[in-house]
Amino acid sequence: MYLATTGRRADAPPRPEGVGRRVPGTVVALGAVSLVTDVSSEMVTAVLPLYLVLGLGLSPLQFGFFDGLFNGATALVRLLGGRLADRGGGRHRTVAGAGYLLSALSRLGLLLAGGAAGGIAAAMAADRLGKGVRTAPRDAMITLSARPEDLGRAFGVHRAMDTTGALLGPLVAFVVLWATADAYDAVFVVSFATGLLGVVVMGLFVPADPGAPGRTPTALARPTPPAAPARAAKPARTVPRVLADPAFRRVVAAASLLGAATIGDSFLYLLLQRGLDLPAALFPLLPLGSAACYLVLAVPAGRLADRSGRRVPFLLGHSALLAAYLTLLAPAGPAVAVLVLVLLGVFYAATDGVLMALAAPALPVRGRASGLAVLQTGQALARLVGAAGFGAAWTWWGPRPALVAAALALAAALAAAWRILPGGKVR
Repeated sequence: MYLATTGRRADAPPRPEGVGRRVPGTVVALGAVSLVTDVSSEMVTAVLPLYLVLGLGLSPLQFGFFDGLFNGATALVRLLGGRLADRGGGRHRTVAGAGYLLSALSRLGLLLAGGAAGGIAAAMAADRLGKGVRTAPRDAMITLSARPEDLGRAFGVHRAMDTTGALLGPLVAFVVLWATADAYDAVFVVSFATGLLGVVVMGLFVPADPGAPGRTPTALARPTPPAAPARAAKPARTVPRVLADPAFRRVVAAASLLGAATIGDSFLYLLLQRGLDLPAALFPLLPLGSAACYLVLAVPAGRLADRSGRRVPFLLGHSALLAAYLTLLAPAGPAVAVLVLVLLGVFYAATDGVLMALAAPALPVRGRASGLAVLQTGQALARLVGAAGFGAAWTWWGPRPALVAAALALAAALAAAWRILPGGKVR
């Protein structure tokens, strides 16, 4: 059993004819929104672990539970976001835009919290709620705008633009902290203004219905024949019906299993900071290495996945993450830090967009956002377990034994995922 993007579902839009293999304009517009939004979000992400652990004195256990809880709990909102986007003929842009706006407003919450744990928790919850609401509709718009056989490339381009923002965000945070003598409030203000810009770009340049003929470059095809009334009235699939597809169910299971063995980027950066004894002001620069590698490899990884099948790149990406864990066990030094950051970038380039391209062909057009939300929710909930578990292991056993346990867990998950994912040329 395998997923084939070269085949077409009965309810899929007509394949474009007479157009080149260029990236659709909707994908580029969504990439621009993600770029601007990631500058905003990564400014905060880059300084938040330092702010909470070193500034407010949270233990690794508390931080792991804090981060994992919000990632996991708000992942359930992805199901709501996907469902709302699929209802009423598709409201993908409206739902995604609401999520982007909520995340932007959360920066004001961090600014007004003033170091209070309750205010910070509420702001983090708003940010994760926004991300949960927007992710599935946004990815569904990408799959509805690009040809099935080009999904890997489309996601690669989007993720490359997204990662450009992730690359710039920590750099902007570093500059702001340096210019304001470590004033975190200034970071939150700049992040808020940048997030609002992303919402404006979304409203101006992303079409309301990316799958409609004549609205995107992929719609330069022959007119679509009228759909049968019964077919047009068919509602989006519910979660149980989506999971009834055996191929999709196996993708969800494999992604969730691997997610449970992922300890989270923040812990990797904290381990590097401790090992290298980096000054606090340099901490926001650590994500730059992995983001730069991700940026360079995102499009080539997507194109490779389109040509050779998406199962193997996805698994090889997690093998790179395993190699990063093992590298962290070596004596600390600049070479170790560079290798860890490169391996983390390879991991994201080979897994993030590739997973969406792997799963999308098994989903119906009118249930695409709901199905991707199920996949993303399962993965995020699993990562809650991974983050909280690693934080507990670090607190009880110390960082090195915890890292050994994480590496063993990921190796076991990789072996299981190799058997779970559909075999053959999974595209």
